[in-house]
Amino acid sequence: MSILIDEKTNVLVQGITGRDGSFHARQMVRDGTKIVAGVTPGKGGKKLDEIPVYDSVIDAQKDHRIDATVIFVPARFAAAAVKEAADADIPLIITITEGVPVLEMLEAYHYVRSRGLRMIGPNCPGLISPGKCKIGIMPYHIHKPGNIGVISRSGTLTYEVVYNLTNAGMGQSTCIGIGGDPVIGTNFIDALELFEADPDTAGVVVIGEIGGDDEEQAAEFIRSRVSKPVVGFISGRTAPPGKRMGHAGAIISGGKGTPEAKVQAFEDAGVPVASKPDEIPGLLKDKL
Repeated sequence: MSILIDEKTNVLVQGITGRDGSFHARQMVRDGTKIVAGVTPGKGGKKLDEIPVYDSVIDAQKDHRIDATVIFVPARFAAAAVKEAADADIPLIITITEGVPVLEMLEAYHYVRSRGLRMIGPNCPGLISPGKCKIGIMPYHIHKPGNIGVISRSGTLTYEVVYNLTNAGMGQSTCIGIGGDPVIGTNFIDALELFEADPDTAGVVVIGEIGGDDEEQAAEFIRSRVSKPVVGFISGRTAPPGKRMGHAGAIISGGKGTPEAKVQAFEDAGVPVASKPDEIPGLLKDKL
């Protein structure tokens, strides 16, 4: 089993004719994802390979059942694309685009929530249920079907952790890159709830980073609400004081968001924290 997506998920690609959208749409199809349509305003009636392209989400919806959409449009149009998908009541909206203005995404976030829909991202790699469906930019070949859930603020660290899990014979149920911006649609707690309810996920890896207090909140949730084994990793632990990190959400202020606070919160909740990604499989095996 998996969470959010499976082999029956019908996917729409917004921005499908752009450089990134077209490249990753082809990769997703190659990796087994059911992409039923794409959207680029002004390109309606064209095709990307065998995928029909429409001028709007509503136009695509007239011809296809759409379970999820992935957004590759430029940053200045991304929030509008999210709202367009929400207006069409698409239940899962995955925003890959980075550099979206925070105030625009804050408005889009509340708009999506007000309609009872789920957004993942922005500034994220998407998600994958190995052997079933991939929506986003994760490299398929390093994944393996299994029963370990992965939640991460960092795209590239997700890949490194998954690579180590796969090499250790520990396949994944679903891997979610939640994104590193200050405003994201799905946080650690949201994803932990889904994995806790999934009977085929046996354990979870949480990959955090310095800045904000999402990891501390997740630790408290794990302590009180999660029965499955969880292992953590915090990136940026060796960053010099005052060093700017790559993610907009990786900001330490007022003494909050330090790596020490996050590690302590996880350990207090009974979550062992790896100092290096290749330690994660061993720590997880000890708890399974």
